[in-house]
Amino acid sequence: MSATKAIFVKQLKDTYNNMGVLIQFAIFPLVALAMTVFVARGDDYMPDTMFVNMMSAAFAGMALIPTVANIVAEDKEKKSLRFLAMAGLKPASYILGVGGVMFVASMVPVVAFAFIGGLEGNTLRNFVAIMMSGVAASIMLGLSIGILAKNQQAAAGLAMPIAMLLGFGPMISDFNETVHEVMLFFYTQQFNEVNNNPDALTRPFLVMGANILVLVVFFSIVYKKKGLKG
Repeated sequence: MSATKAIFVKQLKDTYNNMGVLIQFAIFPLVALAMTVFVARGDDYMPDTMFVNMMSAAFAGMALIPTVANIVAEDKEKKSLRFLAMAGLKPASYILGVGGVMFVASMVPVVAFAFIGGLEGNTLRNFVAIMMSGVAASIMLGLSIGILAKNQQAAAGLAMPIAMLLGFGPMISDFNETVHEVMLFFYTQQFNEVNNNPDALTRPFLVMGANILVLVVFFSIVYKKKGLKG
């Protein structure tokens, strides 16, 4: 627990002092707000939640994955956790330390998305549940990419194509049936599925759970193989 606490406190301070990360967490809700107020609400044929759906998927994919990957790569490059790593830092401690901060911080934009979309009742509950599940999946994926990358530059190069696929994929799926069928296997698409059809929750949450399980196993394998070596 002491290792987890040390990592959590360190990451909390680093995140608070990192303006780039804070901007990443603010920009997607702000875009959703602007597009909802100035576009969606002025169009009788466009649902008010359209841009909330788009930007929430983009946040989970395009903001979280590169951010978390960069955090891990930076820890490796600067060897800021070398003493804990030498002491046999467990994967769970690192997940709870770094991932815990990112998970808690992500609650702010998720709540903002819900407020912008005017969600309430069961719709609000389902949105928050699916979003925070997606946040957990993106954190696991970002952690794995950061472990695999040799440095921060490599982490960015590896994370961005994956983040763009998972972030933009759900947007494109709204206009292309083939893309939609492919994206149904990925967790970010489940945001759209839940928001567009609140009565059909079983499949989206099963797909989300399967994605998280695969990503947790993948991270465990990668961590045990490479750890936090520079």
